[in-house]
Amino acid sequence: MAGLGTRLRPHTWSKPKPLVPLAGKTVLGHFLDPVIALPDLEEVVLIVGYLGDQIRDYMGQHYPDLRVRYVVQEELSGQSHAIWLAREGLEGPTLIGFVDSLIEADFEVSDGEDVVWVREVDDPRRFGVAEVDAEGRVQRLIEKPDDPPSNLAVVGFYYFERAERLIEAIQQQMEHGSMLKGEYFLADAINIMLDDGLNMRAVQADAWNDCGTQSSLLETNRYLLDHGRDNTEIALAGNGVVIEPPVFLDPSAHVRRSVIGPHVSIGPGCVVERSSIRDSILDADTEVRDSDLSDSLIGRACIILNSEGSLNIGDASQVRGGRGE
Repeated sequence: MAGLGTRLRPHTWSKPKPLVPLAGKTVLGHFLDPVIALPDLEEVVLIVGYLGDQIRDYMGQHYPDLRVRYVVQEELSGQSHAIWLAREGLEGPTLIGFVDSLIEADFEVSDGEDVVWVREVDDPRRFGVAEVDAEGRVQRLIEKPDDPPSNLAVVGFYYFERAERLIEAIQQQMEHGSMLKGEYFLADAINIMLDDGLNMRAVQADAWNDCGTQSSLLETNRYLLDHGRDNTEIALAGNGVVIEPPVFLDPSAHVRRSVIGPHVSIGPGCVVERSSIRDSILDADTEVRDSDLSDSLIGRACIILNSEGSLNIGDASQVRGGRGE
């Protein structure tokens, strides 16, 4: 999670991408919760970079009992480079994931095999792609191919039975200078392992949601609220409030004389009055009054008055429109 999150600006000027909220939690919270529920978990290693101190503070507040090791990637030289920096102590069964990819999958694996999770897509050229045989065994991974050998996009989750073997392959990759556009991609290290006889299976993820852009984040928010991450049944009613499910309203939010939903996530300490909001995310301590918002991504501690339409504004912004004047 060491990237700059440039596709999510202006929000990532003041917070790292994993701490952008949706459906009642941060992206990082949605990523971690199914992972830390796995049996025999010993340690979580977080590879951080830009604004990484905020990640440490968040983990200390929300996951105080979790054993966490932090690794800082100051030079953004790719996925394999990030894992190489974290190599100390990476031994035995290891699950690797990229935080801006949220998946639903069965993480059970068989002894003696490694796993890459995939998802069928219409246009695989934008992704890493798995070439598999008739039994689903991986033959090769190809990063953003012009002529894809399959429509199985790699979703950013991997299981390695022996992490040491991966570290050895990354070392070979770096010694050979195997890079794409100045970055060491994990696919090249895995291909070294495949050439050396690695038994890797491609497993279909049940769902895959991206959190890298405003539009994809709002789409993921809709998916999560549609699939049980809402609190519609206990969301605030009364005070002239109409709830159109599904929604997530933090219990500390104050909403009056408004229409909320569908697919709205409102953070702690927010104040919404005389407004209509749908398909939107409001971070903590934001105020919205006399406004009609849709398809909006609103940062923390913003003030929005007399406005309508779609907004994409970062923390501590103010918007004062001319609605009703």
